[in-house]
Amino acid sequence: MTTNQILLAVGVWLVLMVISYSHSGWRNMRDCYMMLFTKEYWTSYNTVEFVSWLAKAIIIIPGLIFGIQIWELYYLTLLTSVTLIWASRKKALPTLVGFNTMWAWLSLMVLAQHWI
Repeated sequence: MTTNQILLAVGVWLVLMVISYSHSGWRNMRDCYMMLFTKEYWTSYNTVEFVSWLAKAIIIIPGLIFGIQIWELYYLTLLTSVTLIWASRKKALPTLVGFNTMWAWLSLMVLAQHWI
């Protein structure tokens, strides 16, 4: 990626995260992430969700490294990631917020490669 592509993607990602986190509440987002450090959070359901998140990353990232991807689908993942961050203010799962924050950034990095 070029420097301009990286700067564009990171800049747009930061704006979208500020908007999304602001509408959800910054304190809510901080409290959400802090749940990861409590014993009560790590129920069987949340542990499975976390492992699923890691499994997706393991499958997806090599696809990105080897260039096997349908880049147009990143428009959909960007949209769903941002809306799921907003929707997670009700459920407040740090894995949901974190994964979708990361996925919005990842989507913009791929899209920036095709925009520029």
